[in-house]
Amino acid sequence: MLLSEGQMSDYKGAALMLDALPPAKALLGDRGYDADWFRKALAERNITACIPSKKNRKVPIPHDAALYRQRHKIENMFCKLKDWRRIHTRYDRCAHTFMSAICIAAAVIFWLNQ
Repeated sequence: MLLSEGQMSDYKGAALMLDALPPAKALLGDRGYDADWFRKALAERNITACIPSKKNRKVPIPHDAALYRQRHKIENMFCKLKDWRRIHTRYDRCAHTFMSAICIAAAVIFWLNQ
């Protein structure tokens, strides 16, 4: 997990996390991650990019629509985290305290869904 400022674009955050990516077959991402350099970096790691093209891309890059439908599970996880009032309103001033609250909430959610 990476905690960044709210106005940071998705692909800039992805650049910070690129070295920490675990081995994977595919990466599911929304249109915010559509950048040529990011797709190239994933290809160098033998990771298939399942990212739809941005609307302003002149030549759209195809993606696996069936695999992309699985992204709703990621969105559901964020919805479950935001059910926690402390997280969705960000009561904590310090980033490390806020990140700790996210980790505790994620652990409890994982434990409850076993």
